Amino acid sequence: MNAITLFIVAVLAALSAAAASMGNPSTAVLLGIAALLIAPSLKMANVWQKFVVLRAGKLHSIQGPGLFMIIPVVDSVVAVIDERIQTTAFNAEQALTRDTVPVNVDAIIFWHVYDAQKAALAITDYHQAIDRVAQTSLREMIGASMLAALLSDRKETDRQLCEDIGRKTMAWGVTVSSVEIRDVAIPEALYDAMSRQAQAEREKQARIILGAAEAEIAGKFVEAAKIYADYPAALQLRAMNIIYETTKERGATILMPTSMVDSMSPPTAVAAALAGIQRAAVGL
Repeated sequence: MNAITLFIVAVLAALSAAAASMGNPSTAVLLGIAALLIAPSLKMANVWQKFVVLRAGKLHSIQGPGLFMIIPVVDSVVAVIDERIQTTAFNAEQALTRDTVPVNVDAIIFWHVYDAQKAALAITDYHQAIDRVAQTSLREMIGASMLAALLSDRKETDRQLCEDIGRKTMAWGVTVSSVEIRDVAIPEALYDAMSRQAQAEREKQARIILGAAEAEIAGKFVEAAKIYADYPAALQLRAMNIIYETTKERGATILMPTSMVDSMSPPTAVAAALAGIQRAAVGL
């Protein structure tokens, strides 16, 4: 009994007692009967509630929110439907993925009743039915998915589950807002194998990147060799620049044979050779 009905019944009972004490039994009886009738007749539904009322076994009305009256004995409230968004947690233990890996998956579903008549009359217990259909859909989804996709693509899995469960619950007057997978647990024995696989994949990628870099470097060397072959002076300038940079960075003294110096300056070497020949001819 709601607070308003209780208040009205209490007032009528008090008035009946007062009338009886004042020597007016007929009024006291009428007020008492009114209190007895109002107690089961006056109902109140909150803003989020719907009352399903049957009259003589047939659907009479869906009442709420607010105050409403029913006829005692003839009318009966068979269900009070909460239309707020509700959550149901469900899981699938030791379900096999498409690649035969046993996993434990925990998920949560957000749903609400959009049709109180269907929720009350089309199914016995829609709360239990939602839980069962959610578990069944989750197991079906796991069996059709690879472990890698189940672990990496959570959003797509959530969307698929939401569509599958919502399609099944639509006939019960229940709509599914969203489904979220909270955890995907795999056996401890697979952790090491997955770690080695991930490490191998990273090493493979590193080798591919290194090989591509080596190929690019080799191509640049080939281009440089062609330039140096066509322009020997460029090779001499490069060699002198390397020597300068090495001395500058390390602060070291480099000793080079004169033949190496001459090789970096061919015109000077030719002039020195001619001068030596001339001196030898004069001596003869």
